[in-house]
Amino acid sequence: MKALVFEKQGTENLKVVDVEKPEPKEGEALIKVKMAGMNPIDNMIINAIPGIKPMPHIAGAEFAGVVEKIGDGVTSVSKGNRVAVYNRHFDGSCDMCRNGMEMLCRNGYIMGVLSNGGFSEYVSVRQENLAKLQDGTSWEIAASLPVAALTAYHAVKRGGLKNGETAVVLGASGNTGQFALQFSKEIGAKTIAVSRKESLAEFGADETIPMQNAQDRINTITNGRMADFVINSLGEKFWNESFLMLGSNGRLATFGTLTGAQVNFDISGLYSKHATLIGSTGGSLAEFKELASKANSYKVRVWKKFKLEEGMEAVKELSAPERNGRIMLEIG
Repeated sequence: MKALVFEKQGTENLKVVDVEKPEPKEGEALIKVKMAGMNPIDNMIINAIPGIKPMPHIAGAEFAGVVEKIGDGVTSVSKGNRVAVYNRHFDGSCDMCRNGMEMLCRNGYIMGVLSNGGFSEYVSVRQENLAKLQDGTSWEIAASLPVAALTAYHAVKRGGLKNGETAVVLGASGNTGQFALQFSKEIGAKTIAVSRKESLAEFGADETIPMQNAQDRINTITNGRMADFVINSLGEKFWNESFLMLGSNGRLATFGTLTGAQVNFDISGLYSKHATLIGSTGGSLAEFKELASKANSYKVRVWKKFKLEEGMEAVKELSAPERNGRIMLEIG
């Protein structure tokens, strides 16, 4: 089979080569990958995160496809089923797993980081990690569920967003932002997208505003109350701005460091607002299957699609300032 491989970290070292096709072990299913999502984590795997294995390595933390073959003991899926893949390896027995937080498994890891991922024609996956797709679910949505959608879904749920509250999403046109808007709107929140792009009303945004003067605009929209809930997936560059958008007793969730990881923080603002800072990562298996069961309710904007052979260019395009939507790899 063909796979996008690197033997040494660096985008320039990516190449498509023939590798051995995996055989499903007991409890596993062989997935013929149809589409994979390109994410910042893939860029970090390819270029920055130390300790990647195995080497040579296949990245790809987010993918979906069709069951090609099942191993012994597989009962949850059959050959021909269209499936999305929960990308966290978990043991199911540690305290985190027992409490429904598989993404924090004491012995877990992300596919594509400490195992080969989905930038290949076939991947063998445990049946526990598979969720059948609804009829009509596009491959673009299916391949967005494991990271882009699930990360936002968990953050919104963890933030306790309620009907009637005001939610602000920074980086709203990005991978997770598109879904954060939809989930916030689904709950019944007044949803404000902060983006330099055009209106994001198609994803549920009641208002789309640029970062410049965003604080003043939110103040006007909320009649001086500011936001109940803010998502900042961008990191360092807009950290102070995102905190200033937060109102009294508000919650600020973060799960990304796209613009850097180090911030200066005024603690007095935290306690005077009675605010809550929320770190969020991934999502649980139950949340993933919830998403898969209603995937047809959501939409995704795809900016560009690339073939597996164009993987190097796809990684480079992640950083394109004009990017307006997702980058996908068509594999099947």
